[in-house]
Amino acid sequence: MRKGNLLSLLLFVTALQLFVTGCKKDDPTVINAGQVSNYDANIALGWNKIYLALERYTPGYRPPVSARASGYIGLAAYEACVSGMTNGYQSLAPNYKGLVLPAIDKTKEYHWPIVLNACYARSMRLFFPTAPLAQAQLIHSLEDEVNKGLKSKMSKDIFDRSVVYGQKVADAVFAYSATDIIGHNAYLNPTDKNYPDGTKAGEWKRTNPDFSNPLLPKWGQCRTMVIAPNDMTIAAPLAYSEDADSKYYGQGKEVQDAVNKIKAGKDYEGRWIADFWSDDCAGLTVTPAGRWIAIMNQVVEEQKPDLQKAVVAYAKMGIALCDASIACWHQKYFWKVERPQSYIQRVLGDKNWNSVMCVSAGVGKTPPFPAYPSGHSTFGAAAAEILAATFGANYAMTDKTHANRIEFIGRPRTFKSFYAMAEENAYSRIPIGVHFRMDCTEGLTLGARVGKKVNAMAWKK
Repeated sequence: MRKGNLLSLLLFVTALQLFVTGCKKDDPTVINAGQVSNYDANIALGWNKIYLALERYTPGYRPPVSARASGYIGLAAYEACVSGMTNGYQSLAPNYKGLVLPAIDKTKEYHWPIVLNACYARSMRLFFPTAPLAQAQLIHSLEDEVNKGLKSKMSKDIFDRSVVYGQKVADAVFAYSATDIIGHNAYLNPTDKNYPDGTKAGEWKRTNPDFSNPLLPKWGQCRTMVIAPNDMTIAAPLAYSEDADSKYYGQGKEVQDAVNKIKAGKDYEGRWIADFWSDDCAGLTVTPAGRWIAIMNQVVEEQKPDLQKAVVAYAKMGIALCDASIACWHQKYFWKVERPQSYIQRVLGDKNWNSVMCVSAGVGKTPPFPAYPSGHSTFGAAAAEILAATFGANYAMTDKTHANRIEFIGRPRTFKSFYAMAEENAYSRIPIGVHFRMDCTEGLTLGARVGKKVNAMAWKK
């Protein structure tokens, strides 16, 4: 079995081994001191590992769909726990007209890890109803393992009440999610065969080798979680030109040269960066949005924050990724800029030129949607704002998301900050051959705006 195909099994084993005492303290008899911060982050971490297996393998869960699901699941987890949080954290429900959360009985005791476990389990089932059997089993396994590890440490009343409350919060958030007609159930039919190819020079067209139909052309009409319509606007792309002295031509030539150098075996570093950040091929890796949850998982494992900090961090990350996807896709289908492949083949005369994206699965491919701005860049910049605000702007780490992969170069890379990670992630789209530099630059600007808006939400009183 190829190493890359072991992820599901490894996650399954991880889930079973997550023996949760539910408390940061060494005394396992301590059940609940009334605060979410009294517990460790293992349950939140375990569920976000399961999430990556679900979004990787469930059909239709391409980057925007995955990003949206992470936003609502993160919101549900936060709302399930906020009544037991300290430091002034408050419900975000007033921001979401139509979100009706269940009342909590403040005179009764709740066990927050059990509440959270029930909320995550229900949310995963609701948002991934078509998950393959192996991944659906992960949900059951982790839910059951946590419950078995904690049930004996409390009364039946506390356990049952905690489970019911967590499930009700998940149900309420899912019901609210379902009122977003464009986003809800988009995974069932994510491409649009009727969307027309551009007719003007420089407009997006379906690309070879598979001429896939465009992905989610209406996604920009989804309901956002924090940003306003004017937060989606970006600068116009470079004026289209076929003049060899123009900036547009120069950016096309930059992509052509970078990819050709990699194909000739003359740029290992460029190939490593392109492969390391790709996350483009369904089923082979997590999505470009999920990649940043994978990065946060690594930070949580390293830093071992308490449960409150972890729940808030995952909620912020999910909301940022959700809105980043909507803003980015809105602008993609507004500007409708073609991919470098089309320009290079038509204008630069290299009729057989192609990217090095997904070459492990055959000939290089190009994502089936317009180029400007870059989705990778937007996701990365939004996520970097969340990570930096939570764990520090100068937090250095080694990203091991694709360690030991053999289908591509996934060897870990080390970075001085989350911003450095986001910048390299953005740049990686040039040597892989699927974006002009302007796509990456403007994506960073857009994503940073989204991330800052999420951090500025009224999380506290």
